[in-house]
Amino acid sequence: LHCALNMETVEMNSVSLKRPRSEDNVANADEIKRQKISEKSKTGNDSRQSVETVTEQPDKSLLEDMKNEIIPNEESEEQEDEELEDSDEDGDPESFADMMKHGLTESDVGITKFVSSHKGFSGILKERYSDFVVHEIGKDGRVSHLDDFSVPVDDEDPSEETFTVLSDEDKQRLEELQLLKNKETSVAIEVIEDTKEKRTVIHQAVKSLFPGLETKTEDRDGKKYIIAYHAAGKKALANPRKHSWPKSRGSYCHFVLYKENKDTMDAINVLSKFLRVKPNIFSYMGTKDKRAITVQEIAVLRITAQRLAHLNKCLMNFKLGNFSYKNHPLKLGELQGNHFTVVLRNITGTDDQIEQAMHSLREIGFINYYGMQRFGTTAVPTYQIGRAILQNNWNEVMDLILKPRPGAEKGYLVKCREEWAKTKDPAAALKKLPVKRCVEGQLLRGLLKYGMKNIIAAFGIIPRNNRLMYIHSYQSYVWNNMVSKRIEEYGLRAVPGDLTLKGATAVHIEEGDVDNYTIHDVVMPLPGFDVIYPKHKIGEAYKEMLVADNLDINNMRHKIRDYSLSGAYRKIIIRPQNVSWEVVAYDDPRIPLFTTDLDKLEGKPLPVLPTDGKFRALKMEFSLPPSTYATMAIREVLKMDTSIKNQTQLNTTWLR
Repeated sequence: LHCALNMETVEMNSVSLKRPRSEDNVANADEIKRQKISEKSKTGNDSRQSVETVTEQPDKSLLEDMKNEIIPNEESEEQEDEELEDSDEDGDPESFADMMKHGLTESDVGITKFVSSHKGFSGILKERYSDFVVHEIGKDGRVSHLDDFSVPVDDEDPSEETFTVLSDEDKQRLEELQLLKNKETSVAIEVIEDTKEKRTVIHQAVKSLFPGLETKTEDRDGKKYIIAYHAAGKKALANPRKHSWPKSRGSYCHFVLYKENKDTMDAINVLSKFLRVKPNIFSYMGTKDKRAITVQEIAVLRITAQRLAHLNKCLMNFKLGNFSYKNHPLKLGELQGNHFTVVLRNITGTDDQIEQAMHSLREIGFINYYGMQRFGTTAVPTYQIGRAILQNNWNEVMDLILKPRPGAEKGYLVKCREEWAKTKDPAAALKKLPVKRCVEGQLLRGLLKYGMKNIIAAFGIIPRNNRLMYIHSYQSYVWNNMVSKRIEEYGLRAVPGDLTLKGATAVHIEEGDVDNYTIHDVVMPLPGFDVIYPKHKIGEAYKEMLVADNLDINNMRHKIRDYSLSGAYRKIIIRPQNVSWEVVAYDDPRIPLFTTDLDKLEGKPLPVLPTDGKFRALKMEFSLPPSTYATMAIREVLKMDTSIKNQTQLNTTWLR
């Protein structure tokens, strides 16, 4: 195995959740200053940081950090959100703040209410990605931890020599053969120091490291060679060789993946590249955030724990451990949720404010809004595209996806949009795109293939999940707005006409029964053809909102079946479990404020913190169920708008 992997630079960009000086006047952004952690480059790889109060210039990677900050707790939703967030800013960082003036704020997507009564305060979220740690909670309620590197003992495992007997050059040639990258039909490896044992090890190494290749021994000019060749042509690459797997051993190796600053799909792509297998043999219960330390369970088909453990010597961003063999893969959505450990640095709140905020989070909870990531970051919110699909207005769908838009985007996308506006020629616009797999590229390819008169078919080229995320975004937009209205109208108590779940069925709360329910029992529907609505003013408000959008709440079936919305129910208040917190003092922003699983395994001591440091941090822990957003919980504690637009305004001096 090659142990050279390009390491990602450890960024230390931060998201500052600062309060405006006047809560009523957010526009007074020029005056806002914050403690900025500024990186001072030293020679070599040592980058020191000094703390200084500055008027912050917009950070070029702020968008990336802000995007990644929201962690929905359900894989399908998180993947959707990642796809929506695929456009980054490009070019002059000083223009980024001005560009973000075109983005969304929380109120644009219906996020307007808080449930707690405490006074809000400032803090910095994700000053270091290690300030945000996520541990998956499995369906049995067990929290995933990396605490064991040992490999299950198995007589069938090849010897450790298997991993070292082949030279890098041999491995390169074998990989090219395995992936059919050259015209050779076989690779010959000369056996130096020929013994039967040595030949056996080489045979084992080729077969275990390069699934799909077979080997035989040949004599050539008095020398012994191991000849590697394809067992069954191209089909051999699809899956690891089944006949080499012991019947007594479970077909799936389950393991805990600890990763830093990488999202789950990236991690799996790297693992599959190093193991020389296809990514689809891996399974997991949910994807996890990039800008965080995350710990989750993964299963992989017919790869030994020994081979997986060997990757720990090669990969810097991940660690694998807690290996076991089982007879089943993992399924999306099977998790019970996630446990979060979050550090908010440089907080301004008094001890009393913090106590009030955290008690409220534990006792009452937070409004279960869909977070900002659900709606995209550019000037064309994803819910608008979803609404146009539901309206069957396909010219509008095409226009919204392709037209020029103000705001933060990569330069080539801007050029592509300009070309489209000028020529309406899919081929000409496509030429401006070096990356064709983005939604814009896929739609243009569809228009090229099916013509401008068949936008529905052209749009159908975009993968199904990506198409559905637009209409899910519209549902989320309606839900957020209706929940804000419901809390405005009736407060934090159950009222007659509200909905609650009996099993999986929604029922109305009746007048005589209302005292048996609290706000924590109340659900509200995502609009669709298979849900019922509240029997009070909010039921009417749903209809009015959809009528204003030229949609009929009683006819949510679409002539294209994929776009028919059945609807669903979602709790309006979530009370996190296992809530705990402490305020810690610190002087050095680089010092971690808690130990991770990896720190414990490596025997690193707890950080020694001063009793009266220059700064204070709020360290909090809580568990959330699937499909809830951690930033919506943090928003409730700080009483802050979590949108990129607002954070950028609060942390930037506009350059006029």
